[in-house]
Amino acid sequence: MILNLSFITIILAIVYIALVLYMRKGWFEIPTVISNCLPVKRISIIIAARNEENGIARTIDAVLNQKFPPEQFELIVIDDHSTDRTSDVVLSYAHRGVQLIQLNESNKLNSYKKLAIAKAIDLCTGEIIVTTDADCRMGENWLMTIISYFETQDLYLLSSPVVYSEEKSFFERLQTLEFLYLIGLGAAGIGNKNPTTCNGANLAYRKDIFYEMGGFAGIDELASGDDELFLHKVAAKYPHKIGFCKSTDAVVYTDAKPTIRSFISQRKRWASKSTKYKNKAIVLLGITIWLFNFCMLTCLIVGLFYHYSYLFTFLVVLIAKIIVEYLFIQPLTQFSKREELMRYLPILSSLHIIYLVYIGILGNIGKYDWKGRQVK
Repeated sequence: MILNLSFITIILAIVYIALVLYMRKGWFEIPTVISNCLPVKRISIIIAARNEENGIARTIDAVLNQKFPPEQFELIVIDDHSTDRTSDVVLSYAHRGVQLIQLNESNKLNSYKKLAIAKAIDLCTGEIIVTTDADCRMGENWLMTIISYFETQDLYLLSSPVVYSEEKSFFERLQTLEFLYLIGLGAAGIGNKNPTTCNGANLAYRKDIFYEMGGFAGIDELASGDDELFLHKVAAKYPHKIGFCKSTDAVVYTDAKPTIRSFISQRKRWASKSTKYKNKAIVLLGITIWLFNFCMLTCLIVGLFYHYSYLFTFLVVLIAKIIVEYLFIQPLTQFSKREELMRYLPILSSLHIIYLVYIGILGNIGKYDWKGRQVK
């Protein structure tokens, strides 16, 4: 039994190392964006918001302060049944052209956000849709950078970097490092021409492609997935028309979760999307990574309470895991100018084993809380 578990864990470790190195190659396959051409098409920026009165003004100001021809973009905010002053804050920007749409759905839904985005797309005038979140901020060159790259590369969908910032605790700094890993995986998949994930806080796609894909049809019963699951729909037909904007000017900044409870709820929501993956290769990839971490955790537990050989296997594999993850994450921290976070990597790599096993199970059963709603 000892030899079998150790052997399986080592084999899975080799697979994991190969996958991470392959993803590292994908990151370096993406060119650094330096183009800054004047836009041709009209842009519609869409923000779905629910109970965001405390932060949405900062996001709106960041969008309106873009170095971008103001006549070529519009900002639409959809208020998803907020119970605070979100709508009032948005309306205070009406004189600057910000449009407000208020959802008023009597029937209970599971995916209000997808409905909100779809309604805004139906009403918008732009040829390119750009989505972000109501708690984000961006530099003044953000829109020009992503749109010039979108147009010069003739893309159908463009993913761009999202980075946590303004951390207030050790826990939030750990999240920032982990989130860089996730953003890097999404970028690397695109670099390898096998898109797997993206983030709706910084996503652009052509309006006609949205309709060609049937919008969110087929994925609209799941609360989450307006970004990743839609990416999969586009990738199934146009994998070579998807890009990643590798530029610090293209970064959107947002906040880490302040508590473990809110963090777990968010990760459960993200993990719940895996039940809707139609690409079996992505499903197999997720299962393989989960099994690798499960075997490592098993080696640790049994090694502590049964036989030291398991513990030896765990320690050897953990060191290998930290080294290969260092090779992957270090360029990402360099890109985001957050290299000081690398000192937390051994802690993150160790905690990640327990976290991935736990979330992998929890994210595929039951419901979770999102914006004050119980959804699945």
